[in-house]
Amino acid sequence: MSSRTRLLPPGTATAATAATAGPTATSLSDVTPIVDLDTGGVIALQAPGDGHGNISSAVRTVLQVSRSEALLPLVLPIPSSAVIGGSAALAPLHEALRTAGRRPREVILMVRGDFAQVERQSLVTGLDGLRAIGYLIAVGDLGTAYIPLDLLTDAAPYLAVLSPDLVARMPRDPRRAALAESLATLARGIGAHVLAPGVSEEVQLTALRSWGVRLAQGPLLVPGPSGRVHVPIAAPRQEPSQALRGPRVQEFLLPAMTVPVEATAEEVVEAFGTDPSITSVILVDEYQRPKGSLDRSRFLLSIASRFGHALHGKKPALRLADAPRNAPKTIPVIAAMQVAGRDAERVYDDLVVVDEFGRCMGIVRVADLIRQVAAQR
Repeated sequence: MSSRTRLLPPGTATAATAATAGPTATSLSDVTPIVDLDTGGVIALQAPGDGHGNISSAVRTVLQVSRSEALLPLVLPIPSSAVIGGSAALAPLHEALRTAGRRPREVILMVRGDFAQVERQSLVTGLDGLRAIGYLIAVGDLGTAYIPLDLLTDAAPYLAVLSPDLVARMPRDPRRAALAESLATLARGIGAHVLAPGVSEEVQLTALRSWGVRLAQGPLLVPGPSGRVHVPIAAPRQEPSQALRGPRVQEFLLPAMTVPVEATAEEVVEAFGTDPSITSVILVDEYQRPKGSLDRSRFLLSIASRFGHALHGKKPALRLADAPRNAPKTIPVIAAMQVAGRDAERVYDDLVVVDEFGRCMGIVRVADLIRQVAAQR
């Protein structure tokens, strides 16, 4: 249940080179990597849509990716008609996921196509049913498909995907750029992450980053041999007064080990056991907002103490958590160290870096900040 993928939490991230494994009938070269613009990491794979109003492409991709052992989370496009059609229409996809050993929480279903008003309630009911099974929901083609904006709020998507045509035309069309920006703002306002597909120019990335968009895909974002992506964005120009404040904590960002706020102490012990380098586990709500922080040393000491497991093992880990020490992503290093120094007993606890909506982006270690300040001096 734990994950080091902050934006697309289900699934186990592996080397992004799996996205380009050998071609077959449904070649993995057709599967598009989704990139976190802040870290340059590939955090999910998106299947191609076949444009025939069925789910055959999604089914083929699930089976092919399972053969290649690419364990990244999957984004699978499905037509809105399949959701309206109920469980029978999606039965082949459910069976393909079962055969591939994929759990619903490792998959984001991206609903595409026009949303007819007369079928609105059936669509919302179908989406609620898929969410109840464990799937995350995305709505695709924002900006060109017929999607009433109030329906977007009723659908409550986890991921909002801009139209590829809108992204392609926005560098040379200020009106479409304004539309894309407004849709990104709306999506983030209702609690959804935003994905921009088809990114091929640096000017597009610059605009997307200025709008707070963190997820993108396209020809410009191709993983290198390390599985990381070089995100070619020019550093923003700073006024002299800003430059004197030094780098921001975002430059020292590390992936956070996050678990749901309802997790038990036993589940947190399991999360710490996945990697000895993990120094903290962050408890987050359904919108990835930090609700508690568990320092490795203090937490494991509590569990290992006499009767510790009996007292805490089956109970919510939140009982043992400290309040998260949040640091906005734009805060300078010096200011972040002042945040760290407010509590003498927790000076070296990890800081939780949050975006403008309070969602967890990752952590920074105070030791890294101290080394940066020492190097400057």
